[in-house]
Amino acid sequence: MPQLSCLTPVGEVTLSEDEGAIVALDWGRGRDQEATPLLKEAIAQLQDYFDGKRMAFDLPLAPFGSAFQQRVWTALRAIPPGETRSYGDLAQLLGSSARAIGQANGANPIPIVIPCHRVTAAAGRLGGYSGGDGAPTKRALLDLERRAAAKPQGPQAELFPPSAGTTPR
Repeated sequence: MPQLSCLTPVGEVTLSEDEGAIVALDWGRGRDQEATPLLKEAIAQLQDYFDGKRMAFDLPLAPFGSAFQQRVWTALRAIPPGETRSYGDLAQLLGSSARAIGQANGANPIPIVIPCHRVTAAAGRLGGYSGGDGAPTKRALLDLERRAAAKPQGPQAELFPPSAGTTPR
């Protein structure tokens, strides 16, 4: 399975590709490095995300998970950048329990791209995060998105075009 790593402001991450789709984003450096066109594009989009030039990803994704997990991960992609939803909000939306949402959220194999960091605990508490350094990484991602979302529009708006397969801002 081709993998490619890159250094980000929240640490080194490794993207994995299978059959023409991104299937994982793992924290740390992958053992095998193979710069496929898709992985190079994914790295470029991640760099644009961390530079505040992109808040939605336009990549083919194929996360492995149950039908319920897939529904949760689709709902995560609908949360606008710079905003959050609680586990309870998602539970109500999907007709499930907050605990089940939390378990699916924690099983997300493509964090950042599928923005599980946008889900918080009740009453706006940050809640946990399994990636990077945990809660500080979650806070850094949310702060980055809030700063990017607050940037003035105008000529910069062209940097955030809606793309097929992504959630508009």
